[in-house]
Amino acid sequence: MIKDRLKLVTCVGCLSLAIYASALYFSAGGRCAIASCKVPFSQTVSLKLPIPQTSTEKLGFQAQAITVKVMSKEFLGSGILLQKQESIYTVLTNAHVLRADDPPYQIQTPDGEIYTASLPRNTKFGNNDLAILQFRSPKKIYRVASIASKLMVGDEVFASGFYSQEDEDKHQFSFTNGKVLLLLPKALDGGYQIGYSNDIQKGMSGGPLLNCRGEVVGVNGMQANPLWDAPSIFVDGSQADKELHEQINRLSWAVPIDRAEFRNQDSEVRSNKLNHI
Repeated sequence: MIKDRLKLVTCVGCLSLAIYASALYFSAGGRCAIASCKVPFSQTVSLKLPIPQTSTEKLGFQAQAITVKVMSKEFLGSGILLQKQESIYTVLTNAHVLRADDPPYQIQTPDGEIYTASLPRNTKFGNNDLAILQFRSPKKIYRVASIASKLMVGDEVFASGFYSQEDEDKHQFSFTNGKVLLLLPKALDGGYQIGYSNDIQKGMSGGPLLNCRGEVVGVNGMQANPLWDAPSIFVDGSQADKELHEQINRLSWAVPIDRAEFRNQDSEVRSNKLNHI
C-alpha cells in the first residue's frame, strides 16, 4: 500500500512538472523558457491564446487561426488560409473585397505578420463572388482550413472575420454563432446560397463560415438587412418573389465552399481540397 502511494505521488509530481514546463514553453511564444532546455523548437506559429473552456471557445480559436486581414492602402476585408504548397499560401476571399481598392495587396496573418500578396493571373470562379491571393512564408508555418460541404437547415454555424467601424482604425476579430435558416436550391447572383442568422458586420466579408466541427462550409459575403432594398436576383437572371425576397433580406449569406474551385492560367483545375496540412 505504501509503495502504491509513493508511485501515485511520484506520478502526480511528474505530471505537475510536465504541465509547468509546457506552460513555460508556450508563455515564451513557442521557445523553451527553462534555462537548461536544449530541445529545438518548431517554427510553427502558435497564437498566445487562453486555454479554451468550452467547445465554442475552441472553435473560436480555430477560426482565428485561419482568418486573415486583406489589405491594400487600407483595410479591405477578411480572408481564409485555404491552402499551403511548400512555402506558398493561398488565401480565399470575396471578389468584391478586392474590387474595393487597387493592388498591391497585403495579407496580415493571425500572428500580426504582414506579407505582400500576389493576385494569380487568369484565375476565374465564374459568377461566384470569390477571389484568391497568394503569399510566401518560407520561415513560418500557418494552419490552413479544413473543408466540408454537407450542410442542412437547422445546423449550427459560426462566422468569423475582422469588422471595421468608420470612426476607428482598429479592426477587431469577431466570432458569432447562429443557425442555417435557408439553403436555396438555386444560388443568388454571386453564388450566394447559404442563409444564416449570424450577425455579419462590415469587414467580415471573405471570412469563413464554419460548422460545429470547425470545418469551413462557406465564405461570408452579404449582411442581413441591407441599406438598399435591391431585388434578389438569381444566377439565371430570375427574381425572387416578395415573400422570399423579404426572407432573404433578413439573413446573412455565404457562398458555399465547394464553389471555391478555380482554373489557373494553364487551364489546370485547382481544388480547395488539395495541399491541406
